[in-house]
Amino acid sequence: MRFNRQFPIGPCICDFVSRTEKLVIEVDGGQHAVDVAKDEARTAYLQVQGYRVIRFWNNDVLERIEGVVAEIERVLSNRPSPAPSRKREGS
Repeated sequence: MRFNRQFPIGPCICDFVSRTEKLVIEVDGGQHAVDVAKDEARTAYLQVQGYRVIRFWNNDVLERIEGVVAEIERVLSNRPSPAPSRKREGS
């Protein structure tokens, strides 16, 4: 699975984005605890663009990376299956 770092989606610069999986991973510092409404608006915008957004605190990434990776794997395993092909046999 490929992720791009510091990837722009509209007016947002996202920390990590898997475009094929339509997944945004945000790693937040303490300033995000103060401006919750801004983060909520940003998440809503990204969701309208078709992305799923998951957030982690900096200290979780630095101190509990195994749990962070496990959560990312869980989110990816719960994604919907791709739509079946509409092509008919013999078409």
